[in-house]
Amino acid sequence: MQTVKMVVTGPFNAGKTEFIRSVSEIDVVSTERRISSQAERVKDTTTVAMDFGRITVDNDLVLYLFGTPGQRRFDFMWEILSEGMLGFIVMVDSTRPETFKEARSILETFRAYAPTPYVVAANKQDIAEAWELDDIRIALRLDKKVKLLPTVATDKESVKTVLLELLYSILAEMEGEGE
Repeated sequence: MQTVKMVVTGPFNAGKTEFIRSVSEIDVVSTERRISSQAERVKDTTTVAMDFGRITVDNDLVLYLFGTPGQRRFDFMWEILSEGMLGFIVMVDSTRPETFKEARSILETFRAYAPTPYVVAANKQDIAEAWELDDIRIALRLDKKVKLLPTVATDKESVKTVLLELLYSILAEMEGEGE
């Protein structure tokens, strides 16, 4: 049995926990805590260490999903969670362009931890105010080769599409190493 560790990262409230909950076959191990600061009251809780979920793709392959905290004060967990990852997903809230600069910084941080494949998931694409993918690509300064995928973190099929795209990239890289 092959296991693949994927990390789901991105700014606060981008949808990382929901993304993992949508597809995990186990109850997500979550370290969410109530938010005490009024300044961050977009939602009532925040991930402080990690979220963990699992998906069995087939008899030979299991994906382990590790969601990072989105707030900078918990970024000490990022490097720990990145150890052994074979790929990562950067979640971006398509309706909150004020978080795009932070998303870009997180992307660069994870690329520095490990030169693994990654995709960018533009979440909340079902909301009218969501930015278009082309505009998000420009704002994040993403190369045309980087996969930028429209996503709705609460929709299981949408989440599966993102995971499969990353998995295909990981497998292609693994096959390339064997040459």
